[in-house]
Amino acid sequence: MHDGTPTPSRRSARPRRGLRRGIYLLPSLFTMFNIFLGFFAVVQGLRGNFASAALAILAAGIMDALDGRIARLTHTESEFGKEFDSLADILTFGFVPALLAYLWGLEPFGRIGWLIPLFFVVCGATRLARFNVQAATAPSRDFVGLPIPAAAGTVATLLYFAPDPEWKTWLAVGLLMTLVILGLLMVSTFRYPSFKKLDLGRRQSYRLAIPLAAVLILIAYQPPTVLMSMAILYTLYGPIAFLVRGLGREARDPEAAPEPPKEAR
Repeated sequence: MHDGTPTPSRRSARPRRGLRRGIYLLPSLFTMFNIFLGFFAVVQGLRGNFASAALAILAAGIMDALDGRIARLTHTESEFGKEFDSLADILTFGFVPALLAYLWGLEPFGRIGWLIPLFFVVCGATRLARFNVQAATAPSRDFVGLPIPAAAGTVATLLYFAPDPEWKTWLAVGLLMTLVILGLLMVSTFRYPSFKKLDLGRRQSYRLAIPLAAVLILIAYQPPTVLMSMAILYTLYGPIAFLVRGLGREARDPEAAPEPPKEAR
């Protein structure tokens, strides 16, 4: 006669189910922290602490990279996680950097000062929607168009480089132009390398140790300049790679030289 006490198999099954649920929640926790950092950046921007706001966006970029990698490593990828991540991205990497740019020094430009940040947000939302469609139909190792976290990182590094808008007045004009360029690059078809599927478990991955250490040393030595340079280089990668590939195709398949005119008889 059974007295109602759970059997050992049932006892062991319950902790396993609880552990499994915790593993499924782990990527979403990183996404939540992504949202938290975005909101924290807004609060810091409203207080005029643009350096802290910029660092919060950069930290959110790290969280965004980790949530997807953790989901793949734990085999907990889901449609909910993808949609949740996209909503977090449009907030933290679309709305927040645009608002920070406006608060930093674009308000004196009047209507153009908020229309261009709005253009950045719309292009970012378009980029995310296209990415979701392409990832579902034809996944690729490369990004088509500048990823929105990279675009937000470029804006953040510019604000981190010059957190005081009074430092250089011409930087406000440069920031307006940068927002337009970033928006166009996000909706472009230029290809950018993706590091999310980088396999660090391969034997060849040890070769990345020395370059990575060198980059970390440079960042520690001069954080604002190095971070801004890295962001700009990645942003320019797409157009430059496109031009290089085009020149390479022309070199491999030169147009047939025109036939010389026949001599008159």
